[in-house]
Amino acid sequence: MAKTHFPVDADQVMRELCRVDRRLARVIRKVGSFPTKKQKPQPPFESLLRAIVYQQLAGAAAATIFGRVKALGSDGNCPTPEEILRATKAKLRRAGLSRQKMAAVRDLARKTIDETVPPLAKIRRMSEEEILERLTQVRGIGEWSVHMFLMFQLGRPDVLPIKDYGIRKGFQHVYGLEKEPKPEVVLEHAERWRPYRSIASWYLWRAVDQKNAKKVAAAKIRKKT
Repeated sequence: MAKTHFPVDADQVMRELCRVDRRLARVIRKVGSFPTKKQKPQPPFESLLRAIVYQQLAGAAAATIFGRVKALGSDGNCPTPEEILRATKAKLRRAGLSRQKMAAVRDLARKTIDETVPPLAKIRRMSEEEILERLTQVRGIGEWSVHMFLMFQLGRPDVLPIKDYGIRKGFQHVYGLEKEPKPEVVLEHAERWRPYRSIASWYLWRAVDQKNAKKVAAAKIRKKT
């Protein structure tokens, strides 16, 4: 998972989440502080280009293809929208893009040029609802991709990526549910986390990481015995 940095007071947020949610508080105490150091966000075009390339691919394969797509840019930089539009189908295909992803990255390029996808300076001043409405006009960009952009690039502290599988699995684990919860169950419970649902989500992901780490450790022990 990509790194993110939330521009809030970590101690204050952790205290507030622990106050409103005892179950989540256990995870917070185990994991510790979340990242708050500012990082320079990527331009929306580069971030969304990466999101499209990575869709439905394993991390290593996606990284290889994205590296080839980046190589289409000049001077070692990510290609501009204009460079993507100038690239032939053969070039994009050699980079590893499927027909659907070729159509998506070209649509992204066109909508960046006409500012359906706003430049970074403008998009940082927009509300989550406005950004969602704009970016989902791009072929291949859905609600999940926009939520990841809001969290990992803009550092918005109150985003709940309800369609993320890891969020629902984390919720199931933290709250001791037998079955994976329906999105509306998580959504209703998450009202108590406002205005820090992004940070609560980050802790749910960490809860899944901890559970998986325990499974790996247990498997290693079984092999030794």
